[in-house]
Amino acid sequence: MKRYAAIVWLALAVLAPWAQADTVNVDGGMAFFHRDWEVACDNTRTCRIAGYQQDGDEHAISVLLIRKAGPAQPVTGELMVGAYDEEDFDLLQRLGDPLRLSMTIDGVSVGAVSVSQESLAAKLSQAQVAALLAALPGHSTIEFSTGDVSWHLSDDGAAAVLLKVDDYQRRVGTRGALARKGTRDEADVAPALPVPGVHQASVVDRTMSADALPAAVDLPALREALAATTSSEDCDLSPAEEGGPVPFRAARLDAHHLLVSAGCWLAAYNSGSGFWVIDDSAPYQPVLVTTIGSDYGDGRISSSMKGRGLGDCWSTEEWAWDGRQFVHTASSTSGMCKLLAPGGAWSLPTIVTKVR
Repeated sequence: MKRYAAIVWLALAVLAPWAQADTVNVDGGMAFFHRDWEVACDNTRTCRIAGYQQDGDEHAISVLLIRKAGPAQPVTGELMVGAYDEEDFDLLQRLGDPLRLSMTIDGVSVGAVSVSQESLAAKLSQAQVAALLAALPGHSTIEFSTGDVSWHLSDDGAAAVLLKVDDYQRRVGTRGALARKGTRDEADVAPALPVPGVHQASVVDRTMSADALPAAVDLPALREALAATTSSEDCDLSPAEEGGPVPFRAARLDAHHLLVSAGCWLAAYNSGSGFWVIDDSAPYQPVLVTTIGSDYGDGRISSSMKGRGLGDCWSTEEWAWDGRQFVHTASSTSGMCKLLAPGGAWSLPTIVTKVR
């Protein structure tokens, strides 16, 4: 299924920062990565650009650049210093709080950055962001240092990512472009889109249980109907070799509809469950929501997947019940697997929604 393919792509993106450039469009948003840089643009056309250290560098570091769509929008920047294990934390504690870093590009100072030990992140000034954007499309040495400890931000892949942002926001050839500037003004760039809203409806059952299916439900017929909505690769509902069929859990949504869930697949450090909206009587008319679900609560389905076993990169999804269907309300990753922090460094959404 297309949505499952998109999640697989995102997992590959965070697992393979060394891979060649590739793009995926997800429900109105866009994600793109090349070498040590990536971008995620959400369904409002706001783009978040993240760059990292090269693989093999001793110390992890990342910069996040954010630009909204529309004419004359500034680029804001933030720096994060990596702290994944005890060795990293010990080093940072020895360097003092706040961590005072000198930022240089090709040996030329572009000011200082004061990083709180609590957040390990700091805002970059507009002058520092401008200097960074001027340097990234070329080949520059970008360094943050304190005393004899240095962090190096890679520029490998930045030019392709910045050009992708210009293209997505229709800035190519304008004076405000990041990578391919021109003489045109920004009157015709893509406008920002409003954050869509979803009114979440109330549900009968706030949690799922194994005994919520009505006694009259024909389980073999239900299993056959659910299996017909997907493939065995995305969701294997066949009986296990050593025992009976995959068990179902259910939650009542309203007087006539149930949410049904069953385990679909199990991998090394992730598992996925299928979620379907069904009528509470035959022929059930199942509508598949996802086969990568993790949990359900009070009208919302969530998915949380590790990019790799170390847990330094994740992808998350959410769907909300609006009284008729489950609407895909959130999709995000935490960025590349670069050992910046347990749980990942950033929030890089491709779908944002106001759920009321």
